[in-house]
Amino acid sequence: MKTILVIGATGGIGGETARAMARRGWRVRALARHIPEAREGFDWIVGDALDRAAVIQAAQGADAILHAVNPPGYRDWDTLVLPTIDNSIAAAQSVDARLMLPGTLYNYDPRAMALVAPDAPQLPATRKGAIRVQLEQRIADACDRGMRALIVRFGDFFGPRPGNAWLSQGMITPGKPVRNVINPGLAGVGHAWAYLPDAAESFARLIEREADLPQCARYHFDGYWDATGTDFAGIVRDIGGGRHVRAFPWWTLPLIAPFHPTMRELREMKLFWRHSLRLDNRTLVAMLGEEPRTPIDDAVRDTLIGLDCLPVEKRG
Repeated sequence: MKTILVIGATGGIGGETARAMARRGWRVRALARHIPEAREGFDWIVGDALDRAAVIQAAQGADAILHAVNPPGYRDWDTLVLPTIDNSIAAAQSVDARLMLPGTLYNYDPRAMALVAPDAPQLPATRKGAIRVQLEQRIADACDRGMRALIVRFGDFFGPRPGNAWLSQGMITPGKPVRNVINPGLAGVGHAWAYLPDAAESFARLIEREADLPQCARYHFDGYWDATGTDFAGIVRDIGGGRHVRAFPWWTLPLIAPFHPTMRELREMKLFWRHSLRLDNRTLVAMLGEEPRTPIDDAVRDTLIGLDCLPVEKRG
């Protein structure tokens, strides 16, 4: 039985990948500051991703480490993101495990390219993008010293257990029926979405191809590409039984930002809703034969059920 250490198992991509690995017979060890009531058969360890000794201790005997640390509300990236990846790198090096990282679009400038391959030049246009580039560079440097890594970059996550996500935090209200859907995008501007169970399935299939992976493997996940910029919000409205799709009030953020840290951070994300940026998944498909893809209506329906916006009997 192989073992994976998941750092961030209480979050969206961390939790879904942990479940996908458990289904494949892997032993899942989860490091978290607090152990949730639903333990899901994982081996939980109390610890902080900022505590290097705790991370290294938790990694003992692990074949892979998933670094799914995600500061909530886009806050504190400048103080949390790089120290935590340094600790995960140290842990992976100490036990010769492959380090897995869910990547983002932020490494790129959507004004410079519309379709981006995994090896495209990284020219971030935002502060958070620059931090992500530094993060990946530290992983690349560690790979030059012998570490193995797997980076998969995704668009905006959505799913029944989303963690930080635009859909659940800015477009609808979890726990309430869908009335209006708030769309951050513009008509005609494409946007990349990643259904969390499909994203996790991709990670699981890739890590099981360990013998075929390069030293520092990088892939892009296409997911659901909303070419119009309005289709995804319309699907959420229709399946949720809502009435209208309304524009996200970007104009209010400068007014709210001085008093609301999350709103201050969201301002930087507007660029990715005003310019199309699609992830080229051809190398992922070449490796796996296909990209895991749940039909969009099913994915949205299960997401709304998971967010308590639809009754369970709506499933199927």
